[in-house]
Amino acid sequence: MLSRQAFRTGKTVASLLQTRSYHPKVIDHYQNPRNVGSFNKSLPNVGTGLVGAPACGDVMRLQIKVSDDGVIEDVKFKTFGCGSAIASSSYLTELVRGMTLEEAGQVKNTAIAKELSLPPVKLHCSMLAEDAIKSAIKDYRSKRATTTLGPEAA
Repeated sequence: MLSRQAFRTGKTVASLLQTRSYHPKVIDHYQNPRNVGSFNKSLPNVGTGLVGAPACGDVMRLQIKVSDDGVIEDVKFKTFGCGSAIASSSYLTELVRGMTLEEAGQVKNTAIAKELSLPPVKLHCSMLAEDAIKSAIKDYRSKRATTTLGPEAA
């Protein structure tokens, strides 16, 4: 929507974001997103979270690469959505890198929203980011779960 408006008005997306009073941190993460990309989701040390917001159409995929001792050593994301959704994803990747899974699982959307100074109408973007990290951790843990069959199962 913003890019169409930029095309029609001849303004840059960045100038439209600024006129809509986005915080400079949102603009920075939108224009220079960190850690965009993906990992091979079939790797046993990669967890993938895919979440979406039907109300606005934002879709966020977050992937974590976890070390043997349970520390997030790398993070990648791909987000289709507004500037606030992209900024929330980008900031989250910086925030959780180096955290344990337990620490990353405690990240709240309010911390993301506060850091980026998101307005109330954009809080759902930070909620998506919180849901994405929790989903990625859940996916990682489901890959690591061992299923015991045979006499040991009893």
